[in-house]
Amino acid sequence: METLRKKLFFKSHHMGMKETDHIFGAFARECLPALSGEELHEYSVLLQNSDVDLKNWVLGYQDPPPYYNTPLFKKLYSHAQKGRA
Repeated sequence: METLRKKLFFKSHHMGMKETDHIFGAFARECLPALSGEELHEYSVLLQNSDVDLKNWVLGYQDPPPYYNTPLFKKLYSHAQKGRA
């Protein structure tokens, strides 16, 4: 479990776009330690999407596909919105 957490932490800080590095890196620093195993897996699957899609979803420019609109995504979205304020 800790190996997956470390991989996700690294990936969250090295996504490819500065904007997503910042958004997902901040989320990883603050929230990743408390995520359950199921949430870590869900986050891992979410990170397989393109940076552009992820950025648009978490900043509210586009709605995510329904299967990503989960409690974990809502945490991520809320976290990204706080960072914009």
